[in-house]
Amino acid sequence: MAGKVTLVGAGPGDPGLMTVKGLRALRDAEVVVYDRLVSPAVLALIPAGARRIDVGKQAGRHPVPQHRINQILLEEARAGHSVVRLKGGDPFVFGRGGEELETLAQAGAAFEEVPGVTSAVAAAAYAGIPVTHRRCASSLHIITGHAREGAALDIDFEALVRAGGTLVFLMGVTALPVIVRELLAAGMDGRTPAAMVENGTLPSQRRCGAALEDLPARAAEMGIRSPALIIVGEVCALAQRLCWFEGLPLCGKRVLVTRPEDRAGTLSEKLRALGADVTEFPCIRTEAILPCPAMESALERLGAGMWLGFTSAAGVEAFWTCLRGMGRDARTLGGVKLAAVGPAAGKALEACGLAADLIPEVYDAAHMGAALAKEAAGKVLLLRAEEGSPALTDALAAAGADFEDIPVYRTLYDNPCSVRLREELEAGEFDYVTFTSASTVKGFVSAVGADADFRRVVGLCIGEQTAGEARKYGIPVRVAEKAAIDALVKLAEE
Repeated sequence: MAGKVTLVGAGPGDPGLMTVKGLRALRDAEVVVYDRLVSPAVLALIPAGARRIDVGKQAGRHPVPQHRINQILLEEARAGHSVVRLKGGDPFVFGRGGEELETLAQAGAAFEEVPGVTSAVAAAAYAGIPVTHRRCASSLHIITGHAREGAALDIDFEALVRAGGTLVFLMGVTALPVIVRELLAAGMDGRTPAAMVENGTLPSQRRCGAALEDLPARAAEMGIRSPALIIVGEVCALAQRLCWFEGLPLCGKRVLVTRPEDRAGTLSEKLRALGADVTEFPCIRTEAILPCPAMESALERLGAGMWLGFTSAAGVEAFWTCLRGMGRDARTLGGVKLAAVGPAAGKALEACGLAADLIPEVYDAAHMGAALAKEAAGKVLLLRAEEGSPALTDALAAAGADFEDIPVYRTLYDNPCSVRLREELEAGEFDYVTFTSASTVKGFVSAVGADADFRRVVGLCIGEQTAGEARKYGIPVRVAEKAAIDALVKLAEE
């Protein structure tokens, strides 16, 4: 079967700027060939089963030459694979995408190009600089600031100055002094507003603003490094008023998210939307206990007036998989009532077409147990983790409730130890680490080491039980008002 190469623009870095079509192609990829300028947040969107090929290039260092990249794409397509060639920004804006497709076209290989959002526009926008404006810029000129090794910049600076409008130089960090000198020599006023934007659209974005003649000195003072773009024009003067990104509440904050990989998305997205620099480090994973004779037996004995209690989405998923495997569906639950510890478990039930009859006011095991003890007249079946909190069963036992506690999934702490993460934490490079359960605390400590110095990071905890586990290891904590993701995110803003 013939393969196909889809050339996808990954955008400037913010994963939210990936196009819908590009994301769809990425999710269907069997092989992903990617560049250095594709951000880690975008790389995290690559399917787990896809093979990754890193052909990243840095200034002055090309570990994989362009002709070899072209051949890799052709070889993978001929092998019958669905290949995504992932390039930062837009592949056709100084991305050499045209060269790669020429090789494929010449060989008769199938290909497609999915445009991406170019940093020339997006990074400027995130820095509060509209590249055109009716009062001061009626044209936009995008220029490469990179020259072939040993060659001078091949730019008609006089024509650019005559044209007016906004000038955006990509890949021009090294050539900044030359670019400024040539613009001034071509007659541009040295007081023209100018800027550089480093790591545009990423949480680590920095903006350097100055008059054109002062820009090289200011950029050197700030230590601006690649990747960064240069913007020259009157529109740069608007940045002070329009730079919305730098005003986000978590801009400049680094947050470590420890949720399981398949559940980290919502929390990470909400934190990134507030400007946080998010690093995902899944410390645990859950594994359904299937087949599960105890659960199958309990589901066979369901009857009116009984309750099913769920303390997590993982428990709901294990239950539903088991029920469907038995050839049953929601009709089996006629007369049965459902309890969920909080919104996440409640939403997991909704995904199965079910609705929780009970969610306690405080989303934790103890309050769920108290609520069930008060509401349940019949037997209660708890379908939860192997190491579930005893607070739930203690509350039911104290009330004399008839219940059965059935483990339906287990929590695994198999994340490899990370010396680098430990060093970063102890150096104070992270502001916060999020904990959505006591098990995420255990997994985190297991990966970093119980003897690590956690005093320079704050643990954002979803509840008191989780906070109690964090305190055992000397982690300073803040506790959310409610055991919900939005309440956890709100903690980071305080």
